[in-house]
Amino acid sequence: MASDNFPGSDPDPDVDIAQAGGVQSVDRAMAILEILARDGNAGVSEIAEEMGIHKSTASRLLGSLVSREMVQQNSERGKYQLGFGILRLASSIPGRLSLVQEARPVLEALASEFKETVNLAVLRSNFAVNVDQAMGPSTLATYDWIGSLTPLHATSSGKVLLASLTADERDRILRETGLPARTLRTITSRKELETELLDVAHNGYATAIEEFEIGLCAIAVGIRNHLGVVIGAVSISGPAFRFDPTNKPGLVESLAQAGQLISSKMGYTGR
Repeated sequence: MASDNFPGSDPDPDVDIAQAGGVQSVDRAMAILEILARDGNAGVSEIAEEMGIHKSTASRLLGSLVSREMVQQNSERGKYQLGFGILRLASSIPGRLSLVQEARPVLEALASEFKETVNLAVLRSNFAVNVDQAMGPSTLATYDWIGSLTPLHATSSGKVLLASLTADERDRILRETGLPARTLRTITSRKELETELLDVAHNGYATAIEEFEIGLCAIAVGIRNHLGVVIGAVSISGPAFRFDPTNKPGLVESLAQAGQLISSKMGYTGR
């Protein structure tokens, strides 16, 4: 007689049913967490109705989540919301996330779509430092920007990073670095720069039209972490004779989506 669950034995239908039920319970528990993350809070009836399950099932699942501190009940309103257990789990994620690793496929997709150079930059020692790059297919786009220190006031990534800082931190950096001219188009007026940074914050992107190098144009958007803090910038750059970031159809939208995608990979939820 075949023994239970050993190779060559007949499958136990009770085991299969139990496993299927367990998977379904996990799926439903995850759905509840997603509902609470989306809405902030919800009652048993609301959850049951959205998921198409009986109230007793929703109540049982919520009870399990409460016991694990994944969910907590608001004593005043009787509704449920995400609990501190979620925070404990989430707090272990950021330290394991690599911005370069998470951004890499997005950079490559942008480079392939627009056939130009895409860079990932972070703020280090008062400069925008390029930490990764995806090259477009053009033979003209061959410069390796990785490791390059670029001025914040004269580059699209730098402007995005500057616009995200507090006024005090931005003032400290600009007093230390000054606003040296890289080309005749470089912004060297603090007032003019501050005005442009307000536009960057409002529009969600920054451009640099031959401000860092003659013949080089670029556009960048910010990348946020799980706390909503800007931790980097992704930019697309190309030669001025063929790359006009303000007039290329779909560029701003695609770049914004790329920044949002990388941000979501870093834990940003948009709230």
